[in-house]
Amino acid sequence: MSEKQGGLLPLSNGDNNNKRRDEPQAQEQDSVSTKYAWLAVYFSLNLGLTLFNKAVMGKFPFPYLLTGIHTLCGSIGCLFFYSRGAFTLSRLSRHENLTLMLFSTLYTINIAISNVSLNLVTIPFHQIVRAMTPFFTVVLCRVWLQKTYSRSTYLSLLPVVFGVGLATAGDYYATTLGFFLTLLGALFASIKTVATNRLLTGRLKLSSLELLHRMSPLAFIQTLIYAYLTGELNKVGGYYAEQMTQRDVILLLMNGVIAFALNVVSFGANKKTGALTMTVAANVKQILTIVLSIMFWGLKVGWLNASGIILTLAGGAWYAKVELENKTKPRSGPRPPPASPLEMMRTN
Repeated sequence: MSEKQGGLLPLSNGDNNNKRRDEPQAQEQDSVSTKYAWLAVYFSLNLGLTLFNKAVMGKFPFPYLLTGIHTLCGSIGCLFFYSRGAFTLSRLSRHENLTLMLFSTLYTINIAISNVSLNLVTIPFHQIVRAMTPFFTVVLCRVWLQKTYSRSTYLSLLPVVFGVGLATAGDYYATTLGFFLTLLGALFASIKTVATNRLLTGRLKLSSLELLHRMSPLAFIQTLIYAYLTGELNKVGGYYAEQMTQRDVILLLMNGVIAFALNVVSFGANKKTGALTMTVAANVKQILTIVLSIMFWGLKVGWLNASGIILTLAGGAWYAKVELENKTKPRSGPRPPPASPLEMMRTN
């Protein structure tokens, strides 16, 4: 039974845990149109925030503090909806609370590794390694969740991954440490996506708002620690006094609100569509970002990059078609046991 609690991490209740364990473990069966609607909103917000972040980072060069603003807005937003009764907090055991704390740590470590690795490798190399996230996700789902996929699903992933590599082709360079950290970042991104899906659809079955409510304050504290260790906290005071205007502050707050909305929708889309679909969507989002840069900022691309864009978009459409066929394919249930001689006599 769910019950409202004042604290962030309420302690366990045996009856609630027993009920939660008895709930079906399978992901909710939603209509295909509902899943595509979630993905459409996710794409819109993700693309919008990516372009917004690009503009904001030009005037606010503090990536960890910007992430801190995102997590702070997430905390405040969740508290607002909690006070309005939009969701309740489940009683969790100490082990489950520790799991959520580790999840928030994974969230911030993934951001930290991505930022550090960008200073040790070129952007094209970083993009092509991160594009391998769907492959890591497939391995994790098979090993950790014992999920299986059709041959068509595996084949449709190839153009999605290699297309990003062609679209971002350029100067590939990486130090040994940079290569290791970039690869580790792609693996952590896959783990985060799969872990999110398990927290939303597994035994805990947390709602998107509840998961974000429990994770955001912990992630906010962790990002402040990273900001302190990297010197961002020491620099931001002088930067605020000398260069920031009231308009810049409003833009930062708007950026945080959009990030909160994206997190809620991202968790919801993950719950409805699955971890692998989310990693494929992330690859397609990279390509759509390039397309928008070509349209609005005059980004120049060669024939190799253009072929990668087409290949990725075609692969994304192929993957969507395969998933649609898998969802709509009629599932044959188990055969009924043979009738006993007594039942046969009754029917006769």
